[in-house]
Amino acid sequence: MIKPLMLLRRRFTSVRWRTRVTLWTAATLAGLLVVMFARLADLALAQFALQSSQRPWLPFVYTPLIGMLVVWLTQRFFMGSQGSGIPQVIAATRLAAHGKPVNKLVSLRIAFGKIGLGTLALTGGFSAGREGPSVQVAASIMHFFHRFLPNSRVIRPADLILAGGAAGIAAAFNTPLAGIAFAVEELGRKLETRTSGVLLSTIILSGMVAIALQGNYNYFGHFDVQAVSLKIIVPVLAVGIGCGLLGGLFSRMLLWPQRHHRFVVWEWRRSHPVWFAGICGLIVAILGWLSGGMSFGSGYGITSQIISSDVGIPWHAPVTRFLATVVTYFSGIPGGIFAPSLAVGAALGANVADLFGLATQPMIALCMVGFLAAVTQSPITSAIIVMEMIDSHGLVISLMAVALIAKAVSSRLGPELYQQLAHGFRSVPEPDHGAAGQPDVDLKHQPTPPNR
Repeated sequence: MIKPLMLLRRRFTSVRWRTRVTLWTAATLAGLLVVMFARLADLALAQFALQSSQRPWLPFVYTPLIGMLVVWLTQRFFMGSQGSGIPQVIAATRLAAHGKPVNKLVSLRIAFGKIGLGTLALTGGFSAGREGPSVQVAASIMHFFHRFLPNSRVIRPADLILAGGAAGIAAAFNTPLAGIAFAVEELGRKLETRTSGVLLSTIILSGMVAIALQGNYNYFGHFDVQAVSLKIIVPVLAVGIGCGLLGGLFSRMLLWPQRHHRFVVWEWRRSHPVWFAGICGLIVAILGWLSGGMSFGSGYGITSQIISSDVGIPWHAPVTRFLATVVTYFSGIPGGIFAPSLAVGAALGANVADLFGLATQPMIALCMVGFLAAVTQSPITSAIIVMEMIDSHGLVISLMAVALIAKAVSSRLGPELYQQLAHGFRSVPEPDHGAAGQPDVDLKHQPTPPNR
């Protein structure tokens, strides 16, 4: 009797450790790919800035061509990689929980397409971020490794997809707490006991890889915020309401193709997606020229300068960034809205501080949180991302208050952006390699929004 028990114990231990090693390998690889994506994105942004500074006319030719090439490749070979990828991960989590296939939403093909095409789009100056795409990349890696588990029933595919998505946010922003909050607020809407261990271990390992390769950095730099007083109450209320309105408008604009898909512009885009992307690229180039180059790229560079050196920016900086991000979204390229939204908030905060003679750093932080929370309607995630950059506990309550107010105002203007966009992926058709211009449609024949 003792011998069979010993054999059973050894077998259980072996399965348990094989499961751990598989998960650790997957989490490490996910972290490596997120870091690789970050490095490639930085190189792409730097290259575009260098080339466009030497040849001011270049964006008017290069940006439309890059947009057309990226959308053609997406439609032809990498369907499912368009947009930020967060709606795809949300939809994949739900489909996997019901035992449905998700390979058209999360896969190695999509992960590498996301990295390659997302980097290529940034070389064209499009206003897109890499943080949302990192969510789909990490989720794809974790889902791929589910097949190597010694007992696939121990951990559900939906749990691995959720953990990968959370790890993508954590590694991209170097904020583990934001990854956990994002998993609860957006991806899973709840944190089960059986999921929490996988989630935490994946975030920790992916985060350790990112820190080992990139250092323990703050995403946009560091805020030097002095102690705040009760005088901040009025700015908190004003910023929360103002950013809530602007973020709600931004979100409604991004949902326009989905909610009014029979509008003539979107009908033409469905028939000619590549040419439409070229037109969007030309508009992005014009906005970049009008803004003096400030609306090009993800906004990471100018936002870091605003935070670190308190540089003055023109009044039109948040407007051109706002419009460039919307047009980039409409184009259908792979790219996210996290970094551009934070850039809009930072520029808005700097302008508000100059206009009313307020302290610049607190206003930038408050507007970054407010606008991002209004766009995503994820107040906790938004607040944590900015909190990690602030060396002042006195502003934490203000950041949370702004995030909650902005979310409340934005929710009156429209539904949650990512959740609404995820409805477009309830049914994902096979890519038609003979008709690259045909977009995804769901079961109700509604068009899939091209960019998230």
